[in-house]
Amino acid sequence: MADVSSPTQPAVDFAAIKNRQQATWASGNYSLIGATLQIVGENLCEALDLRAGSRVLDVAAGNGNATLAAAHRWCDVTSSDYVPSLLEDGRRRAQAEGWKIQFQEADAENLPFPDASFDAVMSTFGVMFTPDQEKAAAELARVCRPGGKIGMANWTPGSFVGQVFKTIGKYMPPPAGVKPPSLWGTRERLETLFGASAAEIVTNSRSFVFRLRSPEHWLDVFRTYYGPMHKTFAALDADRQAALTQDLLALMQAGNRSGDSTLVLPSEYLEVVIVRR
Repeated sequence: MADVSSPTQPAVDFAAIKNRQQATWASGNYSLIGATLQIVGENLCEALDLRAGSRVLDVAAGNGNATLAAAHRWCDVTSSDYVPSLLEDGRRRAQAEGWKIQFQEADAENLPFPDASFDAVMSTFGVMFTPDQEKAAAELARVCRPGGKIGMANWTPGSFVGQVFKTIGKYMPPPAGVKPPSLWGTRERLETLFGASAAEIVTNSRSFVFRLRSPEHWLDVFRTYYGPMHKTFAALDADRQAALTQDLLALMQAGNRSGDSTLVLPSEYLEVVIVRR
């Protein structure tokens, strides 16, 4: 008798995807981009209502925006990322400001910390890019103590940055089986990821405003320094580079509220505070 069972979907190779992502984020110079987002980390720490002496973990910390924001509030901070060069940039920033911070190379999907190690666990535009979203969410919850808080800033699907990634996806489709990072910017997805471990989920729509000399300046900066954009342009031929350029400039023109030659472009993100059950 012939086998009429439905073919199974091939398993997603998260390890291979993660290796490619790691190389992507290590390319360019994300620290230059990341430093402009400092205000987001400061606002998140206020939303978390951090107290001096709290044990705080910054996951997928990049070059340390939220890390430094927590240190500014006299917390005991551990900064973690899987890109060593970004951690080193964060270490230099901390040393320049005189803060004592623990830096730890770590995969957000496999954090090297015991259960309930931290009073607060946070991530700004970081953990949302993990390929295995369920595993990353479980790790954030695992290392946060009961009654502690998980704080995040995640780009929303309809935001400028969300649309940038959607535009990039037209030219470089994302790996099959991987959910869009911007889902972390929706309450529905957060309830799915954290519902079992959360006593409360509070979300607040906020905007980060990109302020650059012009749309062309934004494109030059991100094409040069932002890993995903840097890698995408490098993989395209001249014609497709030109087409992507025009698509991105049109996207910026639609959202630019400067009224002059500069770029003043808000991008919505979801500020999230989860109280651990």
